[in-house]
Amino acid sequence: MDNSNQRIEIATFAGGCFWCMVQPFDKLPGIDSVVSGYTGGHTINPTYEEVGTETTGHVEAVQITFQPELFPYERLLDIYWQLIDPTDRGGQFGDRGSSYRTAIFVHNEEQRKKAESSKQALQKSKRFKKPILTEIVPAVQFFPAEDEHQDYYNTHRRSYNLYHDGSGRKEFFERSWNTKKDKDQLRQQLTELQYNVTQNRETEPAFQNTYWNNEREGLYVDVINGDPLFSSRDKYDAGTGWPTFSKPIEEGWIRKEADLSNGQVRTALCSRISKSHLGHLVQDRNQPQYRINSASLRFIPVEQLKTEGYGRYMPFFA
Repeated sequence: MDNSNQRIEIATFAGGCFWCMVQPFDKLPGIDSVVSGYTGGHTINPTYEEVGTETTGHVEAVQITFQPELFPYERLLDIYWQLIDPTDRGGQFGDRGSSYRTAIFVHNEEQRKKAESSKQALQKSKRFKKPILTEIVPAVQFFPAEDEHQDYYNTHRRSYNLYHDGSGRKEFFERSWNTKKDKDQLRQQLTELQYNVTQNRETEPAFQNTYWNNEREGLYVDVINGDPLFSSRDKYDAGTGWPTFSKPIEEGWIRKEADLSNGQVRTALCSRISKSHLGHLVQDRNQPQYRINSASLRFIPVEQLKTEGYGRYMPFFA
């Protein structure tokens, strides 16, 4: 889509090692760039080694250039809180010291109010028994890190995966954000089939699901959080009995991962933010098949797109 006329803002977050703070934001629709760097200190142009000595006052951070009309600041905050331990003032996970502390650096009064409100809501939720210690402070000069630290999850995949898997971040997320209470809330929100498909990676019956033969024009969105995933213009009859699409409406909403279940080697498709299971990517001779479970989707007819907040996708159906 042509987003050239959209308003641009900057968000800056410190959340421990900046290697681990890029991928969750990177390439989401409405996010233009994610840069690793240093901020909050008292020296100019610090290096990675200097910041690591804990003498410059800087923290490792990421600076995100984003389009708030497409990806609101509040959603950035939602992702941010799930990446960190906000109760730890001394660092993050295995990385200790003030250069690994958490902080939200706000660039204007609107960001400050939204960050404070988000922090208060997290504290009131009692998700964490300890106080929320992440600071909200005015943004100061940001120094991009050396090239070798940019986009590290892509350029040093093996090192990044070893580091990330050993850091404890994933285990902390599962323990803090995928609790029994969270699962119970999802069960109340979804039908039994929707829950089993999106959370337990089950596959619904072919030809016996809601959208396999739906021919209306409109948008297919994530049944959990409403993220736009597929357009009816890219839907076609592959003869499989499941809704099949030639591509997502925007690649950034989808995550692909290996699926070795049931003795097969497949590519599973997940919704990036809700993390719900969608279906599988099948490499057909003629074109890729995004074979999706109806239970993971909600269909919005084209005539309801504006009233449901998806007006920016109307040009797809012109």
